[in-house]
Order: sequence, then C-alpha cells, then structure tokens
Amino acid sequence: MQTSLFADLSMPQVLCAGVDEAGRGPLAGPVFAAAVILADDVKIDGLNDSKKLTAARREHLAVEVRERAFAWCIASASVAEIDQLNILGATMLAMRRACEGLQQAPQQVLVDGNQVPTGLSCAAQYVIGGDAKIPSISAASILAKTARDAYCDEMHLRFPDYGFDRHRGYATALHLERLLDLGPCEEHRRSFAPVRRHYEALMVI
Repeated sequence: MQTSLFADLSMPQVLCAGVDEAGRGPLAGPVFAAAVILADDVKIDGLNDSKKLTAARREHLAVEVRERAFAWCIASASVAEIDQLNILGATMLAMRRACEGLQQAPQQVLVDGNQVPTGLSCAAQYVIGGDAKIPSISAASILAKTARDAYCDEMHLRFPDYGFDRHRGYATALHLERLLDLGPCEEHRRSFAPVRRHYEALMVI
C-alpha cells in the first residue's frame, strides 16, 4: 500500500475522496484501487479517465497528483483474494483498503462505476462515468492505472515469456497464445475462464 498526506496544503472544506480501480479485466496480477482527496484550491490540468490518456501523460499526471493532492492512497487485492472472493469482491476490498489507508479520514467517498464498497466509515456514492467528470476520481483512476502498469512491468521481469509489458495481462491474442504454450504462472487468476480451462484440461488428462 502506498499512501501520503501533505500537511502544508490547506484542508478542503469537505474531505471528499475520489476512488477508482484498475485491473478488473486482466487474466493475471492484482486489482488495484486508489483514493484521492484534492484541496478545494488545487486544479490539476489534464485530469481525465486514465484510459483516455497516453501512458506518458498518465505518468506525468500521477507525479503531479502525488505532489499536489491533500491525501492519496493506492491499495490492491491479490490474485489469491481475487480467486477466493471473485473479481467484484476483490475490487471492493481494494477500494476499501485505499479509503482506509488515507491518513486523513474522508467525510464522503465518490466511487467510479455503479457500486460502492461496504464497511466504509463515511457516506459513499457511486458515479457512473465519474473518472471523466470528477477530478478526484480522475486522479484516483490515474494513480491506480499507473500502479497496475508498474506491477505488470515487474511481472514481465519475472516472467518475460508471457509479454506482460505488452498486453498488461488482458486476454489478447498474444496472451492467450502464450498461456496455451506455457501454461499459467503464479500470477494468473485461476478463477478466470481462460486460465481455469487450462487446469480443467489437466484434470481430464
């Protein structure tokens, strides 16, 4: 978990945290989530849904968010937790961890999507398309995505034959081809159908 609070910034009138995730769809690696509180007077140019930004722009904005946000936290749920809980449950767990990891507890949480994690200590509301509408959610989207991409780069160093640096764990033709040729590695999510089918085939044999 990565977290920070910048006490030299003025405290927002309402401590509202934007929350978003990255990595629900891939076949491998953890799912990441981030929570960000922005001070009322902080305006970061170019914030948007991370999927609409280039990788270089995301990295630049991620640095600015870390430097200028009142508080931020990046958290994750592991492959084992994804397989145990299912991807939705693990995503909600990562989001809750990100909110709980903020050094200043939020008074309100705004979550991108159509569901909110349970067990939060404050009011929570989902916002469909919030990563393109609400700056704090956009900032969270960028932090979660860049953290997830960095983890994929680490997976590539550990398992270079799978091409995680290229497909980021998604079920591309290249990834499915490597999965068929090499079989799953320890970072693959066994509960996801393309990976699960590999183990089912082994049981049949």
